[in-house]
Amino acid sequence: MALKLGKNICTAETEYGTVLLDQRSGHYWELNPTGTLVVRTLLEGGTEADAVDAIVAEFAVERTQAAKDVTALLDLLRASGLTA
Repeated sequence: MALKLGKNICTAETEYGTVLLDQRSGHYWELNPTGTLVVRTLLEGGTEADAVDAIVAEFAVERTQAAKDVTALLDLLRASGLTA
């Protein structure tokens, strides 16, 4: 499933990762490099499986843990109202 952020959500990449800003509330979230890779993969039309593959290829992590991490991040983004 490709990811789509809400219309009021802006992103900015930093030295450390990515910042997501909710322009309505002024709240922001900072993603580490792993989170940045997941969000970038999904925003570019990739699936959750593609995001897992990207994490496994980039970082020293087991596929099972990468899948849990992707699911947890997506759940958090949805619960925070950042997705459309």
